[in-house]
Amino acid sequence: MTEGRRKRHQLFKTAYGNLYSDVSRILREADPIGLIVMGAPDDEYDPEVSFVGWFGTDIAGPLTAYADVAERIWGTWLDCSRRG
Repeated sequence: MTEGRRKRHQLFKTAYGNLYSDVSRILREADPIGLIVMGAPDDEYDPEVSFVGWFGTDIAGPLTAYADVAERIWGTWLDCSRRG
């Protein structure tokens, strides 16, 4: 990971706190393209948490495969926004 990317991740973690951690956990648990099960580090999906898209449909699969994960992330967003 480049220094610039590392700094951006840290900024997002600081700015969003629990939301960042919760979304990272949700993606890690869902492991939508099987990276964690193949032995990737736990923070493998963190670039996506930072709102960066790395994978096209050729790797990630169809958008419909993410409905459950999206609902969990949306629920987490709502919970965090209510806590203010």
